[in-house]
Amino acid sequence: MIVVADSSVLISLSTIGQLEIIRTRFPDGICLAPAVWREVVEQGRERPGAEEVRTATWVKRLEIKDQLFAQYLQVGLDSGEAESIVLAREKSANLILLDERDARGVAMSLGVQVLGTIGLLIWAKRTGHVENLRELLDKLQDTANFRVSKSLYVFALHQVGE
Repeated sequence: MIVVADSSVLISLSTIGQLEIIRTRFPDGICLAPAVWREVVEQGRERPGAEEVRTATWVKRLEIKDQLFAQYLQVGLDSGEAESIVLAREKSANLILLDERDARGVAMSLGVQVLGTIGLLIWAKRTGHVENLRELLDKLQDTANFRVSKSLYVFALHQVGE
């Protein structure tokens, strides 16, 4: 399975101490575009997860070929989102880990399946890798400044019976 990740999922899960969920869910690893690597590892070197991502054997940094398409996508998306979508397309990825609504819409319109931070946390709760989804959602909002609508919050808890 080929999985491409945007920075938001890595940063959010790292901030709440749950980066390991990605490795557990995708044991074959994930791929990062150059802009995501720069944001998470280089620019974010003082933030949670930067060192873990830099040294992780399950994280592969890959170059993108279609720079023109990435520049086109950057009209409405940030560079990490744009490059992640281009990389997912170029590698025929099975999945892209992405949170931002506009970026998710672009990825889906290009036929790329999308999973976000909340979806990963729901999976982790359902499979017994975490005990309390509500606690993690609250921590995500309070610590990582992650925006979760009331309806998504309630939906996620309902999905796991909390």
